[in-house]
Amino acid sequence: MARSRSTSMTRRNIITGLALAAAPAALAGAGNAYAQTQQTKPEKTLYERLGGVFAIAAVVDHFSDAVVKNPIVGQKSKNPQLRQWHTKNLTRLPGLKFMRTLWVCDVSGGPLQFKATKPGTTPLGLEEAHRELRISPAEFDEVAAELARTLDFAKVPKREKAEVLAAFAAHKDEVTAGYLARNKRG
Repeated sequence: MARSRSTSMTRRNIITGLALAAAPAALAGAGNAYAQTQQTKPEKTLYERLGGVFAIAAVVDHFSDAVVKNPIVGQKSKNPQLRQWHTKNLTRLPGLKFMRTLWVCDVSGGPLQFKATKPGTTPLGLEEAHRELRISPAEFDEVAAELARTLDFAKVPKREKAEVLAAFAAHKDEVTAGYLARNKRG
């Protein structure tokens, strides 16, 4: 006994047919929406482009050790306050590295927040943290040069290096406030 095939159209068959016919167009539309989402995805923060806290901490560690050894701003500095800090206060260097890491994470858009240990008139309190060191503008520039050498050592790309150095340079007046105030008094 042979079964006859029904060729009648039911509502279910029509809906299934329409769905199958529309599927490629729907999938193409979904692909376009995904592509648009990928194009409008926000750019990564400097923090993310630097590699996050572990990469930043490695750079800060190298930089901090290099500053201690730097002949202009380190242990052999002509600035007695810097020379003393880099010879007699080295037990504080691990904490300073930690604070520097927090600072870079914060100013680069990361999730970690820096809070000044000596609050000052600026949000970061850098003028108070550096006031007693009497850092001159030339000494600040040497520390910036040491930072640039460290960023090169760590193979930080040009764009990110420029952004880190710009963030650092933006605080020159705060860091040199102790030197400038002292020299204005005479």
